[in-house]
Amino acid sequence: MQKGRLEAFSDGVLAIILTIMVLELKVPHGADFAALKPLLPVFLSYVLSFVYVGIYWNNHHHLLSSARQINGSVLWPNLHLLFWLSLVPVSTGWMGENHFASATLAVYGGILLASAVAYSILQNRLIALNGGPDSPLAHAVGRDWKGKLSPVLYLVGIVSSFGLPWLAGAVYVGVALMWLVPDRRIERTLQASSES
Repeated sequence: MQKGRLEAFSDGVLAIILTIMVLELKVPHGADFAALKPLLPVFLSYVLSFVYVGIYWNNHHHLLSSARQINGSVLWPNLHLLFWLSLVPVSTGWMGENHFASATLAVYGGILLASAVAYSILQNRLIALNGGPDSPLAHAVGRDWKGKLSPVLYLVGIVSSFGLPWLAGAVYVGVALMWLVPDRRIERTLQASSES
């Protein structure tokens, strides 16, 4: 099965997610800088979610570019991931408009957790389909400490959102920063395998 359609569809969905999020930003009511202050929580939640969607787009691109083949068993895990990511705009808007209230932080963390689990399922399915544990993709992913640590941190964020909402926000920002650092594992592995 050609992977081009899957990549194009996924890219389109992620582009729509980003578009929906930016359309939620409202024009300030006033012509001075003070008019921006009420919009700050909405803008901060937008920035965080934009970074997360960008991270997923980047990693999804690298993951699919390293796969030699896909089949029907990859399509549903991919849709599963896109489903959770499609909920990011709603949770982003809710969180920003309610100034990072506890329930909004918990729901946001739940969506991040579900997205991480869905990505892991997709990654494992692609590894199994493309040569298993000895495949170049499996070697590129390696022990995937960030992929294993992220869900644990999301759970910490969800739980702490009810008693220490600032900690939940810090955890979500911290995980985003952890993934924002470029990870060249897949690129290096693909380059090494093409040179040999």
